Amino acid sequence: MSVLVIAEHDNAKLNPATLHAVTAAQKIGGELHILVAGSNAAAVADEAAKIGGVAKVLLADDAAYANRLPENLAKLLVGLAANYSHLVATATATGKNVMPRAAALLDVQQISEISGVENADTFVRPIYAGNAMATVQSGDKVKVITVRATAFDAAPASGGSAAVEKVAGAGDSGLSSFVGQELAKSERPELTSARVVVSGGRGMQNGDNFKLLDSLADKLNAAVGASRAAVDAGFVPNTYQVGQTGKIVAPELYIAVGISGAIQHLAGMKDSKVIVAINKDEDAPIFQVADYGLVADLFQAVPELTNELSK
Repeated sequence: MSVLVIAEHDNAKLNPATLHAVTAAQKIGGELHILVAGSNAAAVADEAAKIGGVAKVLLADDAAYANRLPENLAKLLVGLAANYSHLVATATATGKNVMPRAAALLDVQQISEISGVENADTFVRPIYAGNAMATVQSGDKVKVITVRATAFDAAPASGGSAAVEKVAGAGDSGLSSFVGQELAKSERPELTSARVVVSGGRGMQNGDNFKLLDSLADKLNAAVGASRAAVDAGFVPNTYQVGQTGKIVAPELYIAVGISGAIQHLAGMKDSKVIVAINKDEDAPIFQVADYGLVADLFQAVPELTNELSK
């Protein structure tokens, strides 16, 4: 039995989310390999080879994988699947894009966002927006799995000495092409890996008021997030969204400002170590999961908190 973890990267550096998928794969058992599919991505393969517990790194270096188009990656995975009992990726935007396609081509059922491993064919995953946990068993010859990163510790990024083996790419599928991308640039930590996250909801009233959260985040070296309601209202870009249909976070400190606490949002942040809620509605559902709650007007409380942190 061998497990293949699909590395997430930007052709220059390995995304830390991959380390969580490695931990999940180690719990499955068997020999662990990592696939680095990219263009001029040898540095990423070398980085992956240093991860503890990895036996081999497969490097598919081809222009077809430069922008990690899911159709091309899925085709590559199908070609490699015969050698593996499990294909594993983190449940990020990339993983959620690629793995269902690979599962469909292999004619197997995907096992989505696992948060626990019972054994090689039995897994625990959240259902009903995380309000219940399901234990599922798969009899498929190849198990295609996405991993909820917040449920597993990161594997050690050093200490390993895996061999790097080049594999032939499957080429361009011809089903899609890369046109361009617009990346949001920020000096703050990345939302899914930040130790502290400050999020705003519909209670912020408009996008300009998010500047209050920016000031607070600067004091805490925090990332800024938002509820789906705030994103849908156009207050902030959708890259800020935390929740079931956004990003899943589990920072050491999560500060929810003007967020009512809809199930959709709670599914994305309730695993945070400490949750602080600021809302003027004392009956807001967010207080049911918060470790600390402040019933107050956010437009008064947030500036006061920022000022105290400045002293």
